[in-house]
Amino acid sequence: MHPLIHDWNHTDTPKPASVLLDDETLRDGLQSPSVRCPTIEQKLEILHLIDRLGIDTANIGLPGAGPHVVRDVERLAREIADQRLRVTANCAARTVVADIRPIAEISQRTGVAIECCTFIGSSPLRQYAEGWTLDQLLKLTEDAITFAVGEGLPVMYVTEDTTRADPDTLRALYSTAIRAGATRVCIADTVGHATPHGAAAVVKFVVSVVAECGGGVGIDWHGHRDRDLAVVNTLAALEAGATRLHGAAIGIGERVGNTPMELLLVNLVLMGYIERDLSALCEYCNTVAAATDVPIPANYPVVGRDAFRTATGVHAAAVIKAFRKHDLALIDAVYSGVPASLIGREQQIDVGPMSGKSNVVFWLERHGYTASDELVDRIFAKAKSSATVLTAEEIVSQIETASR
Repeated sequence: MHPLIHDWNHTDTPKPASVLLDDETLRDGLQSPSVRCPTIEQKLEILHLIDRLGIDTANIGLPGAGPHVVRDVERLAREIADQRLRVTANCAARTVVADIRPIAEISQRTGVAIECCTFIGSSPLRQYAEGWTLDQLLKLTEDAITFAVGEGLPVMYVTEDTTRADPDTLRALYSTAIRAGATRVCIADTVGHATPHGAAAVVKFVVSVVAECGGGVGIDWHGHRDRDLAVVNTLAALEAGATRLHGAAIGIGERVGNTPMELLLVNLVLMGYIERDLSALCEYCNTVAAATDVPIPANYPVVGRDAFRTATGVHAAAVIKAFRKHDLALIDAVYSGVPASLIGREQQIDVGPMSGKSNVVFWLERHGYTASDELVDRIFAKAKSSATVLTAEEIVSQIETASR
């Protein structure tokens, strides 16, 4: 952070001792109704980018969905082993033996330890809609986790719709799962219902349940974007005691998606919770966007085309003055809350109808042209008559015309 910034965000709240990340791009991310399913080659490329970003675990699929998923999950698991990737694998499963068995078989065939993420509905709303009783859920939980542990799989127990479930139900479900051998439990804000206050409240409650059961069990947070609170909820969950946070590249996933992993990473770094090389972040997002046919909006934070781009005269003038001082931290801070250099990008000055002449001069200098008064006036007039920012081709056309 630039020394001239007074940071009102500073807090005396102790930093979490551990921050783990779980990438859901290749599982929940692919449940978006609009995605194109990546080829196995694309999935492998995404897996390597997840690894390059230092993300701890990746959900590589739900083998219970059928042989095509089993095939891809096994190939991804073998890639982790063969290429000695640091990322570790987990797989989703309904809390039934039929979904857990293929995970165990893949783990045995590949020699890769795969965490089994068994999920089950928890809210009374879901119970009423499905016709379930709590006793049924408890029996499914105990039977499934006992089976998974017996097969040598580490288990994370996921309660769907946790943020709309009552305390007594959650206590019963989590206690049963922990007694059966679950080493992690996952709080799922399945429909994006939570606010930051609610996220913290439910995490603190689950922390107390884990303590009642003897402790030593990790707590995950899995958030969705329905109210566009996913990132702030995830940070609130972390500060309340969650130890592993879930996200997916560019926020893809069910309905409007999951917590965007790239935005979570950037915020964790800027808040000082983790140290991480984020130079592969744009490649990660662009690769997922291309593989799933989900375009990144121009105004998307951090990785969108316009994230570090301005053509407005007043804004651009300040950035240009920072460039003249040759102070990268100043350049990155004067009109940006996120340093472009953090992710291998740079501030960009364009020329458009809201620009001043300094935009034109700077653009020409940055692209190796002499900024004569005649040329600056010509391009400036073109920009003022345009409805949009000028493209590089349009500016070059003006330069070529002026030189004839």
